[in-house]
Amino acid sequence: MFDEKAMQGKRVLITAGAAGLGWEMAQAFLRCGASVLVCDVDDAALQAVSGKHEQLYATRADVADEDSVTALFAEAQQRLGGLDVLVNNAGIAGPTGPVETLSKADWDRTLAVNITGQFLCTRLAVPLLKESRGVIVNLSSAAGHLGFAGRSAYSASKWAVVGFTKTLAIELGPFGIRVNAVLPGAVEGPRIRAVIEAKARSLGRPVEEIATAYEKQACLGRMVSPKDIANMVLFAASDAAASVSGQALVVDGHTQALI
Repeated sequence: MFDEKAMQGKRVLITAGAAGLGWEMAQAFLRCGASVLVCDVDDAALQAVSGKHEQLYATRADVADEDSVTALFAEAQQRLGGLDVLVNNAGIAGPTGPVETLSKADWDRTLAVNITGQFLCTRLAVPLLKESRGVIVNLSSAAGHLGFAGRSAYSASKWAVVGFTKTLAIELGPFGIRVNAVLPGAVEGPRIRAVIEAKARSLGRPVEEIATAYEKQACLGRMVSPKDIANMVLFAASDAAASVSGQALVVDGHTQALI
């Protein structure tokens, strides 16, 4: 069973952790007694969370920039003294529209953050995780196992996360490192509202109509909450999931198709 006390003293790094879904995860780990380093590119969000908890550290880092990631892991060593859990949460929505309308720059940026960023962080995390027999949790999406019309760059990047995860689980299993992906459905919050507005513009339909469709695309008839995702990440990182690795853990209210 899940034991919150088992997370006490764990050293956790969460990318894009100063706001939104990442901040929900950070708070979950902190409540369980972990020490948490969050990075973000949002300076205002970093300032807002700084000093909120004695075991919380916050720093600026762009996961798509190799030098920035190198500096991030140097700080992780300094602040945390090692690493037990890496949560590759950073990601962007990318462009919305038919594939023939997308720019290469938007495509490249989406993959740079959503999958190359996970590679850059994982590459530096592995030596630390080998010492601790730690855990990696990669954030994918329901779009990482379903097609998503009008969001080809995002969907491609999130499918890549699942392949990356399954391969890492095979590579790192002999070292006692577990690797899983969490695939959120539509998560209530400002980010999904921006996506809905972009989708509505792309299709020439009312925002309210698209918002209702997003809520109803799940069999449960609602969007998932940030807490739902944080709970799954916490479980995947814990000893309660000691035999769970290489899995795509879907948290989407049972969604069969994305609009």
